[in-house]
Amino acid sequence: MKALCLKCMLLALVFCCCMKGTTYAQEREKVLLDSDMVEAFDDGFAMLLLAKSPKIDLVGVTTLSGNSWVEQGTAWALRQLEDAGKTSVPVAAGLEYPLRPNRHDLFELERKFLGRGHDLWTGSFGLKKPASWQEAYEKSYGSKPSIKPVDKHAVNFIIDTIRANPGKITIAAIGPCGNLAMAIRMAPDIVPLIKRVVYMGGSFFQPGNTTPAAEFNWYFDPEAARIVVRSPIKEQIVLGLDVCEKVVFKREHYDRLLKSMGNHPMRNMLRNSFAGQSFEKNPAFTFYVWDVLVSAVIIDPSLITESVECYIDVNDQFGTSYGQSLAYPELAPLGAQKARVVTAVDAERFWQMLNAPELWQQK
Repeated sequence: MKALCLKCMLLALVFCCCMKGTTYAQEREKVLLDSDMVEAFDDGFAMLLLAKSPKIDLVGVTTLSGNSWVEQGTAWALRQLEDAGKTSVPVAAGLEYPLRPNRHDLFELERKFLGRGHDLWTGSFGLKKPASWQEAYEKSYGSKPSIKPVDKHAVNFIIDTIRANPGKITIAAIGPCGNLAMAIRMAPDIVPLIKRVVYMGGSFFQPGNTTPAAEFNWYFDPEAARIVVRSPIKEQIVLGLDVCEKVVFKREHYDRLLKSMGNHPMRNMLRNSFAGQSFEKNPAFTFYVWDVLVSAVIIDPSLITESVECYIDVNDQFGTSYGQSLAYPELAPLGAQKARVVTAVDAERFWQMLNAPELWQQK
């Protein structure tokens, strides 16, 4: 009898352990990354954090123009997923241009009119457009890819993914908002089905970086940003320049990262990047952390140490304040939605996360 009881207890223990493992898998947060992808720092690192975290189920990566042309971003996303051993993560290519017509053609004139911020970066406004993502891949890596994007536009991919997972999808919006804005316009029924959107965008309590008024991501497509932030999404969290320019990327962080990365393929990407080349030439060079912060706080929300609850909006009227992000503590324009604007994070713990050995292990 005692043997039978012991056997039953062991079976129950095994069952509980199996159930615990199943529950853990079910509780992984489903994240869709929407990005104007670049190599390594910092969209690439943002994607890697999500892809490798045991807390996250990265359900897909959607790309669009912004920091890069969508063709480049798609190629770089595919290669970095290959290098990370995460080739099962689907990649869908999206919008090539902002919603307002002729922005690329008129960019130089526009910048003279609006003024320049403290950052010289112009993204795809100053880059030659590749003929295809295949051309961009072969030009960057001198070989053909082992995987390819899914045969579905990013906008449709977003719609289908949200509908298939009602109330479960967190969108990490670390580029311009064009894909998400078009998804909302095409299928407004998805808005109440989105769990939350976590943005890298805007600059609410300090000047912009691309123009005196505007931060790059939301300046690239203010019309799209306004559509999204004014949608009644359950939860909106914004990491703009108000926090991003407080997390400074220094030579000591760069050297530590190179050591942590070991022989990982992204190590050479980092060394060849603008940041890497700048650190090699000038040890006193400093950079900021932007998109990676979004992934970090999705994985560990306790990294947020200060934030402000307010109504937010984006100015899409063409003029010197075009693309400016706006915050209202209480009284706000009709249609503005509440959001949590992050103003400080635990930078030390963030760097620990980025240097974790398991992040750079290759399987």
